[in-house]
Amino acid sequence: MEVRIDHLGDVQFEITTRGHKVYCDQPTDAGGFDEGMTPPEFFLASLGACAGYYAADYLKSRNLLKEGLKVRVTAEKAKKPARLDDIKIFVEYPHTLEPRHYEGLDKAVHACLIHNTLTHPPKITTEIEGAPKLQALAA
Repeated sequence: MEVRIDHLGDVQFEITTRGHKVYCDQPTDAGGFDEGMTPPEFFLASLGACAGYYAADYLKSRNLLKEGLKVRVTAEKAKKPARLDDIKIFVEYPHTLEPRHYEGLDKAVHACLIHNTLTHPPKITTEIEGAPKLQALAA
């Protein structure tokens, strides 16, 4: 799995994967043009879309109605270090569910790939590529 992010200028980026493109920007009060979601918004969108996928898959596999399924994700900004905190996933389902399906739907949402990645933090490494490193001058 790979996603490519190309800097377009200022604080705008083009994000490409498998031939699909989306754009990332900042609000105007943060120096952007407000022509795309911010990285934290993409992060929440990813979590919500994943939760929605797992919820819809659960409903489909049990021949339950999928119409009206919605997911909303909220978070608060935290500092030291800067991050998102108090993330909440709200699954809106307008149909009556038996208790076993209510529990099953909740379990399905908790099983989503992004949710599991956050609850079991991955190893993350960073490499600077392409730019030669200057040697430190000898004193």
